[in-house]
Amino acid sequence: MRADLLILALVVGACTWAFRFFPTRADLSALPAGGWLSRFLAATGPAAIATLFTASALPLLQGGAPLQLAAGTATVVGLFLATRSVVVATLAGGLVYGLVFAAIKVMV
Repeated sequence: MRADLLILALVVGACTWAFRFFPTRADLSALPAGGWLSRFLAATGPAAIATLFTASALPLLQGGAPLQLAAGTATVVGLFLATRSVVVATLAGGLVYGLVFAAIKVMV
């Protein structure tokens, strides 16, 4: 492995760890509710979720799996709206995605 690639991986890994670790340990109670830092931190979670979804969905759309993606995504959104449980919605979405994938494989 090239040294510059290893250094880049270590730097990115350290920044990712710090970005996830320090906000959970910082005492943010003194921040003003409408301040720039509190708004930034409030927007970080949804932005990270949107980024992860896009990074996961693009290869599926380009690889010819739009039906599985649509079924899994609809299940996640629908169950989350119905139950407000991220765990139930995520597990059910993964299950539906897998079932649709298996059904398509059997039909082909």
